[in-house]
Amino acid sequence: MKRRDFIKLSTTASAAALMPFDLNAMFESDELKNCDFSNRKLILINLDGGNDGLNTIVPVNQYDIYSNLRPTIRVPESGLNKYISLDSGLAENQLVGLHPILTDFKRLYDEGKMQIIQGVGYPSANKSHFTSSDMMMTGNDGNGWGNGKDSGWIGRYMENMYASELGKDYPFAVQMGNVKNSLGFFGEHEHGMNMNITNQDASGFYSIINGLGGEAPKEISKDSDFGIELDYIVETDKLANIYAGSISNAFNLGSNEASYPDTDLSNQLKTVARMIKGGLKSKIFMVRLKGFDTHAMQLETGGNDVLGRHYLLLEELSGAIGAFMNDISSIGLEEDVMAITYSEFGRKVAENGNLGTDHGEIAPIFIFGNTIEGGMTGINPDLNEAIEDNNWQIETIQHDYRSVFGTLLKDWMGGDAEVLDKTFYNHTTNTSFNDSTIDHLVKSSYKIDEGCSSGIEKNVFNSNESCTWFASPNPFSNELTLRNENDVHKIIVYVYNQSGQLVKVINTNYSNGNVRLELSALSPGNYTLKIASDGRVLEVIKVVKR
Repeated sequence: MKRRDFIKLSTTASAAALMPFDLNAMFESDELKNCDFSNRKLILINLDGGNDGLNTIVPVNQYDIYSNLRPTIRVPESGLNKYISLDSGLAENQLVGLHPILTDFKRLYDEGKMQIIQGVGYPSANKSHFTSSDMMMTGNDGNGWGNGKDSGWIGRYMENMYASELGKDYPFAVQMGNVKNSLGFFGEHEHGMNMNITNQDASGFYSIINGLGGEAPKEISKDSDFGIELDYIVETDKLANIYAGSISNAFNLGSNEASYPDTDLSNQLKTVARMIKGGLKSKIFMVRLKGFDTHAMQLETGGNDVLGRHYLLLEELSGAIGAFMNDISSIGLEEDVMAITYSEFGRKVAENGNLGTDHGEIAPIFIFGNTIEGGMTGINPDLNEAIEDNNWQIETIQHDYRSVFGTLLKDWMGGDAEVLDKTFYNHTTNTSFNDSTIDHLVKSSYKIDEGCSSGIEKNVFNSNESCTWFASPNPFSNELTLRNENDVHKIIVYVYNQSGQLVKVINTNYSNGNVRLELSALSPGNYTLKIASDGRVLEVIKVVKR
């Protein structure tokens, strides 16, 4: 079985993250003392189903066109249900009205804690929920899978940004609101990097895989393919239980200071805030609000009424984010947390006759935090683009979603140009997203200077352009298996400790796609494996012994 296929199998069995990290030790040098970004968290809020951006933020400067194409489901410009005027100081082509239920959005905008990014999408839009979601989570553009079909941009970012920070006792990311692990957390070389606690009690979270109980059945040989993979699952499960303990401890130590509405998204964000307050060092949290596929009954009756499915979804979204931001401020974490919404696509400009809207292409993104520049980036979409010949679509993309996320990863999370290219790259045009980041998104006083990330180790997984060797489990306890799909028979493995000292040399024959290394004599810590054959180095891999 190829390792990639095994990764898919083991993740469906609830195996958890393998790439946690701790940044504290990374800022000991003098040049990094004044740019410590180790406490920063990014909250991803998935609006699952394709949010209708035009009824979320109404293009006031084109209201006549908007209302003609949506005579029944439009948000009124007058009366009790009229839209909320966002900011009269914006340019005419930026004037928008918020859906009337988005009162918390309006408050956060007025406080300078909300940024709207207009016209977000990707070049060749796919209107399938599943494919479009996969595109956005893998960092692709609809023209191919150049960034990898089976790896996610979050996973790649982690591998290249913090590759040497393996083996800590907490997960890199926490996911809630969806029982299916997001593809975004899967790395090119490592297992999915999130701990999914959906439908779990965070105060006593515990994970076990199929009752294996901590060790593989003794009657299954560890030298067989099946035994190797089963052993990998067992090792992964051990680590999952360690992570579960860190989540439970953080939740029990944490607290909330704000009052939250009684909704599913509020409960997710309430838990996130409490775990962060309790000291959980995970860097990315993903939550989900589902139900945005509003083909019908987006409104109940139409006309000047605004009640309906979309109203209820936006009410839940606004109330949950408003409470979360209040909580983050009350518990003193307002400089450490940034939240961003995203949806796999938008909706058509024209209504569909069923009091709803069908799949579109672009959608706005909302970013929240004390450390962002409040306001709006981009202009209202040109509704004149939406004609019958193009199926009433807005097709102009003002901001590639990779530019938006890439800006946060670079300016807020500390990734440098090389890391960003490893995370996102435009393979269609062979260009870098380093050239299209949004300069004014993060406040200048909080923007990370490129020099701050220069001391972070990157690209330690391999010494060649494409990695063909894989080590598992990683972290490991006593034994480690190397896998390679190429025809290599004899190798030498040089083992170096974290100080760069050679501590072990292993001459071994390599057959049937794998070789098992006995490393029980090593002390716990970080190690580098240099794999050589016929006098040349094939690859360099970082591993961790627990």
